[in-house]
Amino acid sequence: MMEIVEFGGWPNCIRLSNGEIELVATTEVGPRIIWLGFVGGQNLFKTYPEMLGRTGDAEWLIYGGHRLWAAPEASPRTYAPDNRPIEHAWDGASLTLRNLDEPNRIEKEMRLTVSPTAPRVEVRHRLTNRNPWPVELAVWALSVMAPGGRAVVPQEPFIPHPDVLTPSRPLVLWHYTDMSDPRWTWGRRYVQLRQNPAATTKQKAGMLNRRGWAAYLLDGDAFIKGYGDEPGADYVDLGCNTEMYTDPEMLEVETLGPITRLEPGAHADHVESWLLAKVDCGPGDSDIDERLLPLVDERAPAR
Repeated sequence: MMEIVEFGGWPNCIRLSNGEIELVATTEVGPRIIWLGFVGGQNLFKTYPEMLGRTGDAEWLIYGGHRLWAAPEASPRTYAPDNRPIEHAWDGASLTLRNLDEPNRIEKEMRLTVSPTAPRVEVRHRLTNRNPWPVELAVWALSVMAPGGRAVVPQEPFIPHPDVLTPSRPLVLWHYTDMSDPRWTWGRRYVQLRQNPAATTKQKAGMLNRRGWAAYLLDGDAFIKGYGDEPGADYVDLGCNTEMYTDPEMLEVETLGPITRLEPGAHADHVESWLLAKVDCGPGDSDIDERLLPLVDERAPAR
């Protein structure tokens, strides 16, 4: 089902629903998904009430929700405002949102397809180079999650020394990352980052995740992203296709495609497959193994 709805003061938002889950996308700004959850349930995405309904601002606004950027991050290039109306099209199965007025001439597009029978959404992110010269970038998909939950990213399979002597993947830290911060759990099988509204600092870490998924757990709901990696490809931020960031207001679960050189008119795609589920999951690795992992289409271990 597709319908035009008002959300947060924006009159022309688009709601998609299969009766079990629903999402709301903006058309006055974006492209952006501003609401996601079970019908009648909580919004898994964070929103900023003071920014909702605003259009035409000269400076970039986070708004909340799920957005599309181009990596690597740099100011002011990354923070080009997306505060104007966008083009949208519904073909009966998928909704396409496209920003045609991007200041850096990198066209941003999201194509959303809600499963008619399951709590799943496919989100195809596309960046198109509208400059008359080549541009090197990576597709960057960022989900701004509601406060109070925790992100879960799988580790590579544990293999004892000396069975395998080569490293399994990079773990990348930012200057402001504090590995002793209690919001982090560095487990044997999972890395977890909790969002804490009482915290006063920011945290971020990234990794090359070949397991193919990441999740956010909030008050009995699970938001699971499935996505790929390209063996041998180069990734930004010292080799990351997965990043987690948190501050006192929210937590971002971010995924990235490989670094790509786009010729004029060329595009790059990055696809996330979202699954929503009702999950009561404890904090330990064994809890995640038992309650969350069975929902995940995890890849076979790579050696």
